[in-house]
Amino acid sequence: MDREVGENQSSMDRLSLAFETSARRWELIVYPSLFAFILLAAYGFYLIFSLAKDVHFLALSVDSNMNVMSSNLMTMTDSVGQLSANVRTMAVSVDSMAQDVRALEPMLTSMNSMNESMKNITHSTYSIQRGMHSMNHNIHDVSRPMTFWNNFMPW
Repeated sequence: MDREVGENQSSMDRLSLAFETSARRWELIVYPSLFAFILLAAYGFYLIFSLAKDVHFLALSVDSNMNVMSSNLMTMTDSVGQLSANVRTMAVSVDSMAQDVRALEPMLTSMNSMNESMKNITHSTYSIQRGMHSMNHNIHDVSRPMTFWNNFMPW
């Protein structure tokens, strides 16, 4: 029985020794892992904090740019309103011009008859020119014999 107790004692000692060895191995793994986890958690907190700070600055920048854009859109709206009024005025002016052109159509008929009269005057002037040319030629023909007779005349 002593032997059994001795064997049990020895088994317990071995079990205890194996447990302590295993615990040391786990301590070599768990403590550095726990330290690495704490470092990673701190770095993650820093990243989230800096991200939140950047988002805050981004929100402020977007807010100020939105105010500028809003005022620019209001100015653009006013300009488009003025443009619409100018286009309406232009449309009225174009309608007035169209009516004025319609009023000029009877004048166009008169101008066509005036154009015909000018053609007739041009034709008549050309006929007179031809007649004058012919007269000039005839006077030249008559002047040759007269030159001969003028040599005999005393004056």
